[in-house]
Amino acid sequence: MKISYNWLKQFIKTDWKTEETAALLTDLGLEVEVVEKFQSVKGGLEGVVVGHVLTCEQHPNADRLKVTTVDIGTGAPVQIVCGANNVAAGQKVPVATIGTRLYDKSGQPIDIKKGKIRDQESHGMICAEDELGLGSSHDGIMILDDSLVPGTPCATVFKIEDDDVFEIGLTPNRADAMSHWGTARDLRAGMMQKNVHVELITPSVSNFRIDKRTLKVDVSVKDSKLAPRYCGVTISGISVKESPEWLQNRLKSIGITPKNNVVDVTNYVLHELGQPLHAFDAAKITGKVEIKTLTSGTKFTTLDDVERTLHEEDLMICDEKGPIAIAGVFGGKSTAVTEVTNAIFLESAYFNPVTVRKTAKRHSLSTDASFRFERGIDPTITEYALKRAALLIQEVAGGEITSDIIDIYPKKIEDCSVLLNFAKTAKIIGQDLPKETIKKILVSLDIKVNSISDAGLGLTVPAYRVDVQRDIDVVEEILRVYGYNNINFTKKLNATVSNSPRTEDYKLQNITASLLTSQGFHEMMANSLSTPDYTGLSEGLKQNYNVVMLNPLSHDLSVMRQSMLFGALEATAYNINRRNADLKLFEFGKTYHNHPSGYEEKKHLTLLATGQRVAENWTNAQKPSDFFFFKGYVLGILSRLGIEKIQSEPLASDIFGEGMMMTSAGEMLVEFGTVKKSVLKYFDIKQEVFYADFNWNLVLRLISNKIRFSDIPKFPEVRRDLALLVDENVTFDSIYKIARQTDKSLLKDINLFDVYEGPNLPQGKKSYAVSFVIQDNSKTLTDAHVDRLMSKLKNNFETELGASLR
Repeated sequence: MKISYNWLKQFIKTDWKTEETAALLTDLGLEVEVVEKFQSVKGGLEGVVVGHVLTCEQHPNADRLKVTTVDIGTGAPVQIVCGANNVAAGQKVPVATIGTRLYDKSGQPIDIKKGKIRDQESHGMICAEDELGLGSSHDGIMILDDSLVPGTPCATVFKIEDDDVFEIGLTPNRADAMSHWGTARDLRAGMMQKNVHVELITPSVSNFRIDKRTLKVDVSVKDSKLAPRYCGVTISGISVKESPEWLQNRLKSIGITPKNNVVDVTNYVLHELGQPLHAFDAAKITGKVEIKTLTSGTKFTTLDDVERTLHEEDLMICDEKGPIAIAGVFGGKSTAVTEVTNAIFLESAYFNPVTVRKTAKRHSLSTDASFRFERGIDPTITEYALKRAALLIQEVAGGEITSDIIDIYPKKIEDCSVLLNFAKTAKIIGQDLPKETIKKILVSLDIKVNSISDAGLGLTVPAYRVDVQRDIDVVEEILRVYGYNNINFTKKLNATVSNSPRTEDYKLQNITASLLTSQGFHEMMANSLSTPDYTGLSEGLKQNYNVVMLNPLSHDLSVMRQSMLFGALEATAYNINRRNADLKLFEFGKTYHNHPSGYEEKKHLTLLATGQRVAENWTNAQKPSDFFFFKGYVLGILSRLGIEKIQSEPLASDIFGEGMMMTSAGEMLVEFGTVKKSVLKYFDIKQEVFYADFNWNLVLRLISNKIRFSDIPKFPEVRRDLALLVDENVTFDSIYKIARQTDKSLLKDINLFDVYEGPNLPQGKKSYAVSFVIQDNSKTLTDAHVDRLMSKLKNNFETELGASLR
């Protein structure tokens, strides 16, 4: 939001420097992000002075040029070559002296230098109005008033306005400060806290009067909840034309392009008082004006010449023919004010903030009016702002007030009552503030003190402070005006030691994250909002189980995610498209489900890997990630967290082409595998992607708070290998389970280190090379002990799997 300092001074008379005011506004919570210089003419006509043409003679070498001598107030006249056909001796003219910087229509700088034009020296330039930025005419040089003294700066002659403009990073809750008047209110409160007492000057509307009652527009509000207050008045006999310079300069200073005097006044009052207004061409209104909603599908063309399809909840301003404006958002083309308009219906209203916000979002419109309406404006100044605008329109466009003011306000919006407890205030602030200081601050903020007791204050907060509804809000107001920097810090250091268990969620997340980052993974965070289109990619995601947003920003962000896979694939596609195809990602997050029994949130840890295992390097051969490599990451997490009693089984899923699920006590712990090509195709991913989804709620339940440890073995271990010939449908998991059942004390590790399928093997067979690590914690094993165990293993493999040794 931009605030003009000169404009601000119309409400508060102050001689404070710009830097002082900017610092105080920032301390008050209206953070000044930058201060920009504004000049009504770019460059401020610096270096341009009044010149007196002493002589004017024909250029000896050019028919269209004149050689002049000009007194510019420096004592000695200067010679200037001029090409204007209206230059003559005795004139007073604007002269750009050597070193002056002017700007062309596109804003490009033009530096005035000493030069020669057809062998004649020229020490400056006699200027036309377009060259100075004072107009568009280039018919000849400007001829000034003869009474002006040579050397007088033209910035003084043309009253060039210099201004400082504050760019304020306004927080959404401060709807009351979205105007120069609102900012001035805050500034006054801050200055009073510094014992600088200034008056808040309110623009007077005492001159408002009804001239005639010749143009009445009847108004009807169908739903006062959507339009709690609606005011209007007609003004006839106006002349729509360019705004006066002072009005244009005010709007230009805050980045608004002037259009015409009527529209400029509505914009001026909007930024002056914070009350949006709209002017309709009265001649284009047919019959009665109604504020109502229309059926879905109704077409309406807005001021930007775009035809829009209305929603049944859009609040519209209508006449007997149909809609003429989107209430609080945008006007309509059919009733726009043009150069031929001679009578207007001027609207000032308070519309329901939620209705305006939803309508603006639906139509992707963000206007100065909707920006204020949707945050909540002051309902008490609706009529006052209307009178203010009407008087300004009469001032700049002429005309007469030709109707009574229509003010439909069936139910007054009441101020808010709040009880403020002194003890609670001191506890929150961390310091006891004098009661008189608190009352002084509240009064400076227009918060009325109704009752006073030893315990606290009974307060009435004005309706325009939509962000102050509770006692804690009032404390925040006291604190920001008193000054956060003025709160004392205690020299005492207080500390607490929390005894949280090692199984706290955040601790386990940190442990897991550290493990994964050490293995080359990067943590990602995807949006919890997603598109309902993804539910069609998996039968496990049901459309009617979506948690649907009531007011979505867009279709792509209209539901809460049921799966974290698709956000990860979005990130994968984004990176691959930017030549970053080797990815290892993990994410902690939640999924959201709307079951018939109620809403449910589930915690997850997800992993994703694609591309090469390690970065390209001359020491490492390139090798892509595969299923078993990815499985190692999954098992590594379970091992690090101490989760052991798990069962594995193949996974049939419409998400995974090849997958595996690990369970604990019959409940799914983690599922992982290769993402199906049909799913990858939806995201235009052509390389293999591996994905794992941990049930983090179950992980948290399985973690034990007890720390288990074992002695370091004192006796040596023995390794024996078997090359087993098995049927091609036999899995290593079957061999692993049989081995564990055969011996649970001596068998320490079982590892598959080679798989062979190919020539020299019987049809339907494959070879597994499996190693067995055997160790006794109480003694050194002999060959006899090891041979007996290996014999048991062979017999069990042969009996249960039909395995034989190669």
